[in-house]
Amino acid sequence: MEPIYLDYNATTPVDPLVVEELLPYLREGFGNPSSSHPYGKKAKEGVETARKRVAGLLDCDPAEIVFTSGGTEANNQALIGTAMANREKGNHIITTAIEHPAVLNPLHWLEGQGFAVTYLPVDGYGQVDPQMIRQAITDKTILISVMHANNEVGTIQPLAEIGAIAREHGILFHTDAAQSVGKIPTRVDELRVDLLSIAGHKLYAPKGIGALYVRRGVKIDSYLHGAGHEGGRRAGTENVPYMAALGKAAELAAEHLATESEHVLSLRERFHDRLKELVGDVLLNGHPTSRLPNTLNVSFAGVNGADLLARTPEIAASTGSACHDGSCELSGVLKAMGLSPEQGFGAVRFSLGRLTTVEELDRAAEIVAARVKELRGIRGGVSHNHVQTGLSALASCAG
Repeated sequence: MEPIYLDYNATTPVDPLVVEELLPYLREGFGNPSSSHPYGKKAKEGVETARKRVAGLLDCDPAEIVFTSGGTEANNQALIGTAMANREKGNHIITTAIEHPAVLNPLHWLEGQGFAVTYLPVDGYGQVDPQMIRQAITDKTILISVMHANNEVGTIQPLAEIGAIAREHGILFHTDAAQSVGKIPTRVDELRVDLLSIAGHKLYAPKGIGALYVRRGVKIDSYLHGAGHEGGRRAGTENVPYMAALGKAAELAAEHLATESEHVLSLRERFHDRLKELVGDVLLNGHPTSRLPNTLNVSFAGVNGADLLARTPEIAASTGSACHDGSCELSGVLKAMGLSPEQGFGAVRFSLGRLTTVEELDRAAEIVAARVKELRGIRGGVSHNHVQTGLSALASCAG
């Protein structure tokens, strides 16, 4: 049997309806959208339909959507493009210590180009205090970037409050919404953001497609240079099949957002309750309520998360540590939240999705409980180092 898939925050399977939307553009709809003949016009229609669908999910103007190769490119364009386009205004950027590497690494690169970046701490739940952002603003601040929801623990940030502060000071506000789009509402006006990044493969679309929302009037440098595709904001012949796929995925998400979120939340809570019932000592990592409905990051006292998943091939999930050559490094997110090494290395992220069933979760809870008890028994009998483990190679790191 295939492992029970509980790693939807890492990637999602492509929805069958999305595949159906994609395939015609690999066949008869193969034209170049820039061509004026019928083949090109058909492809162009596919691109613009997709743009409207993505805009519908974000409740924005279709002209404000720029298609990209994924969330990483969208973040790079938002951060580097905004910084370079507004360099004459200042060189200071504010972010948090728990951002995804697709945000942190572009910011590190910008530091090498003369920009100053403030990395704000978070509390034990993984939330940033908006007032700390207010205090960090200087007359050189040109951009604030705060993720909407954390990929590891699911904690949701108070974007609307942060956005209000940004607007009060005339500062652009970007959010990496790769994990939140399709799971919770992401209407850009309600969030008060100027730029928002989407990763298609977190949304039941294929890998290799994403989008960047750029509020009308926002000045941003082109990230790729060439012909004037995407309104001159992203050069390169359009990836029509994958754009169509992302558009369909966005349409499906918009149609079923409320009911699907409620259903997945009920499944997550059932799974959490069952784990507590069977295991006993289960520690929740992340905010108890302001959290993605599909995400459950927990630590099992006295158990290393990498060991647990290595001994549990029946389940596909992620740990809170990166392990190589017998040594482990604690997740920067969990470290920033102030978790103890034992709790941090014991963390396992279970993330649910559209295809998750009650039967799978009940079975997963029983399997996990049995392996936790086995590992606790081993630990009780021999000295066990929670930082060093040779069994971690089979475990996936949270992405």
